[in-house]
Amino acid sequence: MAEDNSVAGPPKKGKFKTILLLVIILVLAIGLSVAGTLWFLTRGGEGNPAAPAAAEEEAFVPASYLVMERPLVTTVRHPGRQRYIQVYLAFESEQADALAAAEKHMPLVRNRLISELGQQEFMVLQTPEGRQGLPDQLLAAVNETLAAEGEPTLDRVLLRNFVVQ
Repeated sequence: MAEDNSVAGPPKKGKFKTILLLVIILVLAIGLSVAGTLWFLTRGGEGNPAAPAAAEEEAFVPASYLVMERPLVTTVRHPGRQRYIQVYLAFESEQADALAAAEKHMPLVRNRLISELGQQEFMVLQTPEGRQGLPDQLLAAVNETLAAEGEPTLDRVLLRNFVVQ
């Protein structure tokens, strides 16, 4: 058979060099971004010594709750037919003594809440805005009652169940 005596051209090295150069650039870019991120993270902690002290001063204080087991039931204002409201409430505070004061004065607080609920308009309570504004009105009434007794005030009044008919 005939032998192939033709001279082969030089092998193509251009593609291999280009791929190798791109891989090296990519690895360097990734390494520099990781190093830069670590540098900024460690420098941020050292450069601001007041940040850890502020975090320690503002320690998280979990809220405590006082749940009213019995519902508040009363009539609401509505022309014509008589309408009722039934509300289950809970009180929230970060101060345990405020919850203890609310529990101590619970008959007075219940009376004030029933009076406040009795002054509500039925049609207003049917709207989302009326339902959302009710806890704020109840909170103001409870805090006014507790302040009159010289006790600390609560943070929030929570509606556990709310029925108007």
